[in-house]
Amino acid sequence: MTTSVLPDETADHFATARQVADAVLFEGYVLYPYRASAAKNKLRWQFGVLVPPRWGAESAEHSFQRTECLMEPRSGARLSAELRFLHAQRRTVQRLSPAGGFETVEELELPDRVLVPWDEGSEERVTLVADISKLAGEGVTVPFTRPAREETEPVHDADGKLVGRLVRRCAEVQGHVRLTASELDGPYTALRLTATVENTSGWQPDDTGADRDAALPRSLVGAHLLLGLSAGSFVSMTDPPEWARGAVAACRNEHAWPVLAGAGGRADVVLSSPIILEDHPAIAPESPGALYDALEIDEILALRTAALTDQEKREARGTDPRAAEVIELADTMPPEVLERLHGAVRALREVTGPGPAAPDDLTPDVPGLRPDTPWWDPESDRSVDPVRDRITVDGHSVGAGSRVLLRPGLRRTDAQDLFLQGRAAQVEAVLHDVDGGVHLAVTVEGDPGADIRREQGRFLYFQPDEIAPLEDV
Repeated sequence: MTTSVLPDETADHFATARQVADAVLFEGYVLYPYRASAAKNKLRWQFGVLVPPRWGAESAEHSFQRTECLMEPRSGARLSAELRFLHAQRRTVQRLSPAGGFETVEELELPDRVLVPWDEGSEERVTLVADISKLAGEGVTVPFTRPAREETEPVHDADGKLVGRLVRRCAEVQGHVRLTASELDGPYTALRLTATVENTSGWQPDDTGADRDAALPRSLVGAHLLLGLSAGSFVSMTDPPEWARGAVAACRNEHAWPVLAGAGGRADVVLSSPIILEDHPAIAPESPGALYDALEIDEILALRTAALTDQEKREARGTDPRAAEVIELADTMPPEVLERLHGAVRALREVTGPGPAAPDDLTPDVPGLRPDTPWWDPESDRSVDPVRDRITVDGHSVGAGSRVLLRPGLRRTDAQDLFLQGRAAQVEAVLHDVDGGVHLAVTVEGDPGADIRREQGRFLYFQPDEIAPLEDV
C-alpha cells in the first residue's frame, strides 16, 4: 500500500525534526546585511541544489541525491518519506506608468522599504507512505510536478494609492522520489534502505548561453528528506553498533548526509541533509528566531542588524519578507532575550574530583604532574610543559618532534579532518585540558604553511587514539 498522507504519530515526530530541517532548508537564504545589493546575496542557493539533468551535465552541479541507511523495521511497519525543497520564484518590480500600464524598474521606493528584483523561495513538499514489504525489488517511485505559474501583487503607498506591482514567475519543476529496501547478508534482520531524489526536468540550456540563473527556477533548492518508521528503528550512520559497522561503511550516500533526528533517544526518524550534521541535531533554545546565518553568531548578528542605518533597513525590508522579519526581530528584541544569547552552559559537572582512569596505553609521561591540583590553582600550570611532556601510545613515547600518522576519529572530528586521513604529521606540543584530557598539537608534513603555523601557534589538534607513531607504520 502506498499513500501520500502521513500517519499522525509520524507527522508529530517529523514536526519535531522539522525545526532543524527548516534551518537546513533556508541555510544562507539571505545573509547579513540582508540586502539584495550585498555581494554575498548575489550568489545564492548553495546547499542541496538539484539542477535539471542536462544542465548538470554541462556544469559541476548534480541532479540527484542518494541516501542509504540501515533500518530495523518491525512486522507490518510502514515507511514515511517527506521531500522538502524550495522552488525559486523570480520577482520583478514594476512601477505604475503615468501614461497607464506598468513598466519594469530596478527599484521602487516606498516610505518603509525599497522593493528590488529578487529570487524568493517557495517551500514545497512531496510526501509518501509505503509498506516496508513493498520496497523490495523495484521499490516505490513517486513522480511529482510543480507547474509554471505567474502571480502579481499590487503595491500601494502609505496613502493606499496604487504605485506599482510585483510580478512573480515560477518555471516548471519535475522530479521523483524512489524508495527501495534490501536485506543485509548474514544473520541480521536489518534492511538497507535506498532513497533517491532526482530532478527529471527536461529543460536544457539553449544556444544563447543560459547560465546558472536560468537553471535555478527549474531546480530543487535546499532539497532534503525526512524518513520515518511507524514501528522499528534506524541505525546511526555516525555511531553504529559493532555488528552494523561493515554494513554502514558499505552504504553509498551521494550529496546527502543521513542522521538520526527528532527528540534525543529516539531512532525512528532520519533527516537526510545536504550539509553535515550530527545525530539528533537541535536548535539552541536561546535562539530568538531565524537569522539565516550560522546559529552560533546569533548575538553578533542581532547587534549588527540593530545597528544598520534606516536606509539599509528599508532596503533589507524590501529585499525579502524573511529579511524584513529579521529587521523587526532585531529592532524589537527585549534586552533579556539579547542577554540570553551571550552564552549558555548546557551541563554542569564536578571537574576537580577524580576523573576516569586513563587507559594503560595512553598514560602521560609527565614528571611531577599532580592530578589532584585544582585547575584554577596557578600551581597546576607549573606541573605541565607542552614542549617537554610526552605520552605513551602503542608502547612508544610521543612528544614534541615525534612523527605520527593521522587517523581522525569519525565521532569527534569535522569534515576537513577527514582529508588528513593517513597523512604524516609532526607533533608540536602535548596539551592537557582541565578535564584531564590529552591533545596533540601537530603540523602536517608537506604543508607549505607549516612554518607560519608554528610562528603563530595555530596547530591542528588530535587526541592520542587518533594518531599512530610513524615507526609502527
